[in-house]
Amino acid sequence: MNHLVESLERRIHGQSRNVRLLVTALVAGGHVLLEGVPGLGKTSLARELAALSGCGWRRIQFTPDLLPGDITGSVTYSMQEQSFSVVKGPVFTNVLLADEINRSGPKTQAALLEAMEERQTTIQGTTYALPEPFFVVATQNPVEYDGTYPLPEAQLDRFLFKLVLDYPGEQAEIGILRSHRRAGSIREAAPEPAVSPEELLELQRRVEDVVVEDAIYGYVAALVRATRDADGVQLGASPRAGIALLRAASAWALLEGRDYMTPDDIKEMALPVLRHRLLLTPQAELEGMTGESIIRQTLASVPVPR
Repeated sequence: MNHLVESLERRIHGQSRNVRLLVTALVAGGHVLLEGVPGLGKTSLARELAALSGCGWRRIQFTPDLLPGDITGSVTYSMQEQSFSVVKGPVFTNVLLADEINRSGPKTQAALLEAMEERQTTIQGTTYALPEPFFVVATQNPVEYDGTYPLPEAQLDRFLFKLVLDYPGEQAEIGILRSHRRAGSIREAAPEPAVSPEELLELQRRVEDVVVEDAIYGYVAALVRATRDADGVQLGASPRAGIALLRAASAWALLEGRDYMTPDDIKEMALPVLRHRLLLTPQAELEGMTGESIIRQTLASVPVPR
């Protein structure tokens, strides 16, 4: 999988850590919420990941008038054949980009819940399995909230990671300009896949085989429980957050070439796994506290197992 990471880094400039975390989520079998202002390459990142992993991909632009059936599919009646047929929606793919997911209403957002959690979707009472692997990359803009519907905690909890994309450094931005100039003058061919879907599924199965010592279980439980007692937190991390933290750390260890987990793997994964799972009190938000600052304080206060 390191070949996939390196190939992505060559095509996506200035987002090395987010690229590695995105691949980690894919290996862990989770989903990712990307937050960043327009123009930072969120769509390109999802598209390149799909191409380099040999997977099919679809994009849904979320708008206020988008309906659940526009995502899952519908049943139509053919006058010529005088029969009903199922038209499967864009959710039937390997990599699904849900662009600006907070632009549509709660009912449409909820249409993704079953697909993300159960790897299946229901159309007119009939349940259909989704292709494997199945990976959702959702995006949202952190600065425009007029006419949006913030994701509820129940749906935020379905995302393994929340990744924050920031502006690239100067050299990375120069690289972006050069790549765009080159792509504008020469029609680029689709990149050769760095892995196959079969290899990806095998790696996802190997996540379960990563060795976890008892001390690591205790460390994860202590971190999760500490977030519930932290000052300024109204709702701390749930047991599901602990499970997500362990699975993400297992995938990270595999990408590092190890079949065992260390406390450092947990610390590396804590921020992307937990930052969207904490609900702060209004007073804490007024004082400028964030989920990230609380997670860092928690990591500093909980003893690391030796």
